[in-house]
Amino acid sequence: MLAGILTLDVVLVASIFHTAALLGPFAPLGIVSYAVFLGLGHSYFKKHKEDLPFGARFFVAHIACIAIIWSINFAALHGFSFLLNSEGAHIVSRVLLLAAISLTALACIPAQVWVRTIRETKWLWLYSILTGTLAWCLRFPFQSFWDSSSTAPGRFLQRMTFHSVKVLLRVFLPDIYVDSETFIIGTPRFSIFVAEACSGLEGIGLVLAFTVIWLWYFRRESRFPQALLLVPCALLSVWMLNVLRISALVLIGNAGYGEVAMVGFHSQAGWIAFTVVAFAFSMATRKLPWVRRRYYFLPSTADHAHTTPIFLDDEDTQVGESPLTGAYLVPFLAILAASFVSKAASGYFEWLYPLRFLAASIAIWYYWPELKQINWRFSWWAPITGTAVFALWLVPSFLTHSNERSQLGAALAALSPVARLSWIAFRVAAAVITVPIAEELAFRGYLARRLVNREFDIVPFSAVTILSIGLSSVLFGLMHGHQWIVGILAGLVYAGLMKWKGRLGDAVIAHATSNLLLAIWVLSRGDWSQW
Repeated sequence: MLAGILTLDVVLVASIFHTAALLGPFAPLGIVSYAVFLGLGHSYFKKHKEDLPFGARFFVAHIACIAIIWSINFAALHGFSFLLNSEGAHIVSRVLLLAAISLTALACIPAQVWVRTIRETKWLWLYSILTGTLAWCLRFPFQSFWDSSSTAPGRFLQRMTFHSVKVLLRVFLPDIYVDSETFIIGTPRFSIFVAEACSGLEGIGLVLAFTVIWLWYFRRESRFPQALLLVPCALLSVWMLNVLRISALVLIGNAGYGEVAMVGFHSQAGWIAFTVVAFAFSMATRKLPWVRRRYYFLPSTADHAHTTPIFLDDEDTQVGESPLTGAYLVPFLAILAASFVSKAASGYFEWLYPLRFLAASIAIWYYWPELKQINWRFSWWAPITGTAVFALWLVPSFLTHSNERSQLGAALAALSPVARLSWIAFRVAAAVITVPIAEELAFRGYLARRLVNREFDIVPFSAVTILSIGLSSVLFGLMHGHQWIVGILAGLVYAGLMKWKGRLGDAVIAHATSNLLLAIWVLSRGDWSQW
């Protein structure tokens, strides 16, 4: 769980305005290395369960580093633009960002535990770093294939990609034209230039590094040479998904949605494809009997004259998290997944926002037999607290006298009355119903109690600690982008109310009240930047 918190915190920190670029080449290398370390070490982490003390001082230092970076960015956007162009400011911000990530790791997991974990997992840390380095290094040689003067293998991939896209698009667009020499494909109405960074070859390199290291690490649990056949299958899959991605870009743009194609879909589709292939490959190696051994033998030693069989089924059937984990987390994860899809299908206006409401509603309905056991009652303090949080949410805009303009109002005005009212209805319904339920289940119902005890469902809502409230509120606040400070304060208030009343229902109603009042404010005053 703490590893999951660390992952989320790193992602959120990297997403703060103007700081993602500070990571530079460390971003792909570090993310891939960390993911491989957790993925390959999953069995080890399942077996070694222990209560880890939380390093509050390290986390306070982490928050201080982030606050300094945020202050530099804030000052740069309000009259001190030289800070963004200053090499010294960039160096300071980069050092602070790396320090912040390291401090989070030390806050969640003590240094001695890191040392022991690295020592007991033997060479896993090296394999992870090598995988990240290999993935980072393969980006450039693979991208260099996408060049008019590239080698024969590169030209073959280019021609195969463009030919496949042309064959696929001819089914829908008879006037399609393709120029593999200039990397342009499209129609008279819409065409795209496929640059090396968008060619999909980088994805092939990442998948190759991931699959090779994965199979090598699980070599004793896999059947060879059967398992090796999964590697070309994974490479072919990611190449085919890239063909579909390019084809979909042209189809979306030719249909008159060029903004959606180039802003939303273009930025999301590649990572969706890589995630799907990597997940499918890992599941295939662990679940397919044709590839996975049921057991393997440890080599004989001086103490054991005979080899010892290790049965893999025993490991996979060990009891892990509480069976209620899905009920508390899936509604929130459904919203995240739906937002991923809706943003990929949108331009500057997220027209598929209703998908978030539908996804969360389905998840809540599916898990309702478990969720109805929760005490959903609430007191009058819930709407009063929600009103206070609403007022708190508006404070920054009044203090800074911000007149931030949003394109949402103009985008809604361009819709037909029925479409506009439908979108607003789903947006309000999500804000008042599904979002409060899903977020309170995840952050207060699960995380605040999970930080107290692994079996979180036996922890009363009134038994959450100051530490668990603080940490869960920080993560809740960071989910709210530039409003992260008031988001943290709102999380503290909701969690405090839950602890005081001993019911999750109070936190949900308070959250729903805040969102309802904010929706009324936005719709009545046209302050679309609050949405």
